[in-house]
Amino acid sequence: METGELSTEPQDGTRRQQAIVVAIDGPSGSGKSSVSRMVAERLGLAFLDTGAMYRAATWWCLEQGVPLTDTEAVAALIRDLPLSVGVDPAGPTVHVGGTDVGEAIRTTAISSAVSAVATNLEVRAELGRLQREAIAAERVPQSFSHGRGIVAEGRDITTVIAPDADVRILLTASEEARLARRAKEVHGSADAEAVQATRDQVLRRDRDDSTVSTFHVAADGVVTVDSSDLDLEETVQAVLDVVAQVSGRAAR
Repeated sequence: METGELSTEPQDGTRRQQAIVVAIDGPSGSGKSSVSRMVAERLGLAFLDTGAMYRAATWWCLEQGVPLTDTEAVAALIRDLPLSVGVDPAGPTVHVGGTDVGEAIRTTAISSAVSAVATNLEVRAELGRLQREAIAAERVPQSFSHGRGIVAEGRDITTVIAPDADVRILLTASEEARLARRAKEVHGSADAEAVQATRDQVLRRDRDDSTVSTFHVAADGVVTVDSSDLDLEETVQAVLDVVAQVSGRAAR
């Protein structure tokens, strides 16, 4: 077996790869979600969008009429959050109380409000527990990935949720590149007006979230991938290269 290759030798003599966890964090607009999803598809792994979980929690609080400024009430509500997250990278889903909220949680209203929930330490503890359970679940053959593993992305995946992940990556980009990407995503254009309309949302959320998590500087053992001058496909390949180098796991 080559160094770094993740595999086992079952009793029936067949060769099976062990589960691998790839953790990817970084600031808004760095491309975490799109890149992580595509990497998961290429590697045949599950995909966990932890940001969607915070957005879903925000949607639920607003739906239930709980003021986001009431931190105790928010935390109490989220302890019983009826959340179901699908981990198929080809079609990730998010349901709350049986309602498909995949589109609803991507609205500007949720984007503007999510930091109030994401900076609630009790909420972070509860959703962090669910995230660790989702990651652990992909280690068994009965899981979506059939035990191959998962790519998980979020603000503090490499440092708090999965500090022992097999591969840990900080995906970053210049402020200019991040603002342009988010403007194009939200407004369909990266012209000056669209970028300005997006600036507060992106920078304020990064500023708010940085009070409870670190995602601008790579922690020890975390590999930095700067996508400032890379397109989506080039960024995906750069991440796949890191995964292959660190773990020996190559795209199918």
